[in-house]
Amino acid sequence: MKDILYLVIPCYNEEQVLHETSKRLLEKINTMISNELISCESKILFVNDGSKDKTWDIIEQLYSKNSIFSGINLSRNRGHQNALLAGLMTAKEYADMTISLDADLQDDVGVIDKFVEQYYNGSDIVYGVRSSRQTDTFFKRTSALAFYKLMNILGVDAIFNHADYRLMSKRALEGLSQYKEVNLFLRGMIPLIGYRYSIVEYERHERFAGESKYPLKKMIAFALDGITSLSIKPIRIITMLGFTIFFVSVIALIYSIVVKFFGSTVTGWTSLTLSIWMLGGIQLLSLGVIGEYIGKIYNETKQRPRFIISDKLIDINKKDK
Repeated sequence: MKDILYLVIPCYNEEQVLHETSKRLLEKINTMISNELISCESKILFVNDGSKDKTWDIIEQLYSKNSIFSGINLSRNRGHQNALLAGLMTAKEYADMTISLDADLQDDVGVIDKFVEQYYNGSDIVYGVRSSRQTDTFFKRTSALAFYKLMNILGVDAIFNHADYRLMSKRALEGLSQYKEVNLFLRGMIPLIGYRYSIVEYERHERFAGESKYPLKKMIAFALDGITSLSIKPIRIITMLGFTIFFVSVIALIYSIVVKFFGSTVTGWTSLTLSIWMLGGIQLLSLGVIGEYIGKIYNETKQRPRFIISDKLIDINKKDK
């Protein structure tokens, strides 16, 4: 008997795409079941992340018509990463493997078969990696490249050009469940689990409908969360910067004393003013970075739940209507 697959799709205000998304995913799942690649108990699990439109109503309608659709409804909007984790932890109880993907149909559902084949070949984690970024703007391509390079420099083991399109086995999900941090950056956390992994390349499409849920402001905040959640190198950089400035100031002090000893005076209010502004800026920046880490420590110590599920539509014994 083949293993059970759950497709996990976080949704936030996706009423414009959900009907088309559910149609394409249903066709894909049925084809894979017919080809005996996955079990007939496999399902499509939508996670409603506190949507303000009719997303949850559509999920309820899909569930009532076909047992292959399931859904969980979060009590309020918790963000993409928390919604995704809620779906994965729920699917873990029923599935042998999960594949997470976005609801906007940018992730190519045609390569789901390849994910599953890699799973049967022994991979516990299969990363979906974009083969190119030709559809992106120059700014987005450049900023994405800079982001991944910066993450690697700071010691974060992130997969280049990988978002959240991935397969995880039940064993890998059990490993993920042991990570209890509130500040989530799953793209950096999942490589920490270990186990054997493989990569499947795919072409990312244009969004089918609706607007992106990750404008520039959110992208920057997401990148900062990823860096500060998984690396302490920014703190070390501040320490090294402090040592460097201290060393330079000692040299400047010695120079000033020598010049004064030979009867000259140190002139130039401009250089003094610039030095004060530079040091003041560095101090404020350093305090900001340290404050970011302290804020994360504060959130972690409160141990608040990462998500709360208000409704769950999963019935493994439910028959189609």
